[in-house]
Amino acid sequence: MSQDLKTRVLEDVKTAMRAQEKLRLSVLRMLTAEMKQREVVDSVELTDAVVSAAIEKMIKQRRDSEKQYTDGGRPELAAKEAEEIKILMVYLPEQLTADELVALVKQAVAETGAVEGKDMGKVMAWIKPKAQGRTDMGKVSGLIKAQLAG
Repeated sequence: MSQDLKTRVLEDVKTAMRAQEKLRLSVLRMLTAEMKQREVVDSVELTDAVVSAAIEKMIKQRRDSEKQYTDGGRPELAAKEAEEIKILMVYLPEQLTADELVALVKQAVAETGAVEGKDMGKVMAWIKPKAQGRTDMGKVSGLIKAQLAG
């Protein structure tokens, strides 16, 4: 039986501590704090889906920071954010390739009968359970808009 995501993260914190991997330990501690926040403050049971959502949130924050640092001429800080993203990505399911994502969007548009921009919500609702945690949902949104416009 495979262990749940929460247990895996907590075990990896111990491993990183023993190995004195400072950056990895720091990122995993931030993740455990986010998990505790959701568990205690939001009164949510920590299922794999909840932990995955926390990881996705943290990755999105780091991507935003990485872009700001790059735009601001701070490549060393952008590189640190990129490293943190790599550490967090390990805990998400295998990511969809660009081709798989395009195929999924085309299938969603066809199956929902979407033809214009106002149908975007239907398409997103169809795709979300299949793609959540496996891709950046912002990319999905852009692809849907392009598909419905063209």
